[in-house]
Amino acid sequence: MAAARKQGTGGAARREQDDTPGVDALVARLSHPLAPLLQRIRAAILAADPAIGEGIKWNSPSFHRHGWFATINCRRPDLLQVVFHCGAKVQAGSTVREAVDDPRGLLAWPSADRALVAFASEADFAAAEEDFRRIVAQWAAYAG
Repeated sequence: MAAARKQGTGGAARREQDDTPGVDALVARLSHPLAPLLQRIRAAILAADPAIGEGIKWNSPSFHRHGWFATINCRRPDLLQVVFHCGAKVQAGSTVREAVDDPRGLLAWPSADRALVAFASEADFAAAEEDFRRIVAQWAAYAG
């Protein structure tokens, strides 16, 4: 893995962004058909690195370390999509693709600084969970 790049601020800002109760309330309001899978994905992201926190961005569960780096797209009833990013703005010259090891090819890359992984069932997620956690940890170290 390439050297990690750190951005953003330290622990004080992280505490201000943490909103697990807000995410819990959002998930309850969504009444998503894949709610148990959504909870497993959240838990896996948070377990990937103890420095990761969660909050709400773009009206979706989102995750940060030193900056926001992942959002769960819950708009489709049959699929949950994790969007990995390097913040809200496009990062020209991003090297995140080289920094994240994805030997199973879980990630789809719509741009150089964004990747997507989708899960349609708990079985899909269970088969990929270990690799998914590794990707989360690597992406968070790079971008978040």
